[in-house]
Amino acid sequence: MVKGLSVHTNVGQLAALNQLGLTNRDLNNTQLRVTSGLKINNPQDDSSGFQISTRIKGDIAGNKAVKTALDLGATTVDVAISAGKNIKELLVEMKGKVIQANQAALDASSRTALNNDFVALRTQIDTVTRAAAFNDKNIVESGGTQLLVLSSQDGSVITVAPQNMSATGLSIQSNALLTSANAATARAAIETAIVLIGDKLAALGAAARSIEIQGQFTNEVVDNLTVALGSIVDADLAEESAKLQALQIQQALGVQALNIANAGPQQLLGLFGVR
Repeated sequence: MVKGLSVHTNVGQLAALNQLGLTNRDLNNTQLRVTSGLKINNPQDDSSGFQISTRIKGDIAGNKAVKTALDLGATTVDVAISAGKNIKELLVEMKGKVIQANQAALDASSRTALNNDFVALRTQIDTVTRAAAFNDKNIVESGGTQLLVLSSQDGSVITVAPQNMSATGLSIQSNALLTSANAATARAAIETAIVLIGDKLAALGAAARSIEIQGQFTNEVVDNLTVALGSIVDADLAEESAKLQALQIQQALGVQALNIANAGPQQLLGLFGVR
């Protein structure tokens, strides 16, 4: 006599179905981890890990936004420094004109020519300062305002003071070389302006260095956060690959076990002589 056979309830089939369902669930999860490369794809995978990783992703996005702001600020200051270097060269050239004009015996036509060159160079200084804008910000023109560069997620900023490098800002807007006395006055003004432009460039250089240091630090923060995020959510693909193969074998065995369980009720027919 065959014991435990029922036409209504197949205990073996239920057990096989339950186990096959668990195997299929694990197989699907493993396939998702292999496909995505992540061991945490949903909150149910690891609720605390999902929460932490979400917060870290937010911090990474925030720091990348700060880095973008720092890059824009650095470029603005770099443009200003380039303008200042060009203005310094123009001032050096203007000093040469002043020295030539600082001769009492110089004839009128030569003095006029030197004065015209001097004025043209001064005009070029103002042209350079007006062109030294980036991202709608100019910190070397007359009337320029301070540059505020976002430096952290909490809203902290690096303040870059404006450096007026125009002819007016350098106090050479009214000098001329039409007389020997004019040339002597212009010489003192140009020499002062050369020192002043050096000071202004030094101030911009210090600001540029501050922005560069903060940018490097922000990059390191992003790198560290990315590593931390990876340690939480990245899947070990070697481990997952081995697990995937094992689960595929379990699935095949589960299907076989279910087939065997389904065949059990057929034994009832033998009790009644049915073949």
